[in-house]
Amino acid sequence: MRTGRPRSFDRDEALEGAIAVFWEHGYDATSIAMLTRALGIGAPSLYAAFGDKRALFLEALDRYIRTYGAFTERALAEEPNARDAVERLLREAAAAYTRPERPRGCLLITAATNCSPQSADIAARLRELRAVGARALEDKIAAAARTGELPAHTDAHALATFYAAVLQGMSAQARDGAAGTDLEQIAEAALQSWPSAAGQAAGAP
Repeated sequence: MRTGRPRSFDRDEALEGAIAVFWEHGYDATSIAMLTRALGIGAPSLYAAFGDKRALFLEALDRYIRTYGAFTERALAEEPNARDAVERLLREAAAAYTRPERPRGCLLITAATNCSPQSADIAARLRELRAVGARALEDKIAAAARTGELPAHTDAHALATFYAAVLQGMSAQARDGAAGTDLEQIAEAALQSWPSAAGQAAGAP
């Protein structure tokens, strides 16, 4: 016996639509009407499937992290050296932030733009996720200092904060229309600031 009417939409496809809208417009500027148009469903169906706008955003955010934003975690996990991980992270960000078939920039950054006090919990969640990424980068850098890849006195927190700021700047540049080649140049310039353990040793008295 059927206990309910099946949904007339694909949930994964609907989440993709929601990601695109939140990514392009930010959390506060996205309305239920915009979401229903993008998902191709009515408001009652949206509420029945996802709850409210906040719940839909959080589910879409989780999907974004596991898909479009997963390059960050992969770069840090798969590259054995910290510099290689940072270089890969910056170069893949340059490509990811400027893909023509997707909104520009990073959802974790753009969705928090102009959040109202009523959306303070959403802004806090986005800050938390960005902080998690920064801590993972800091851990990678700190490990490199322990193994001798970097000078032992390297300030891992400061260096991780610098590259996190570079990534945020690249996202902002992408939103302003910068090309992938422009972001590649930013990445290249940022890599020039990477400390050199060999250079440090050579300059020692």
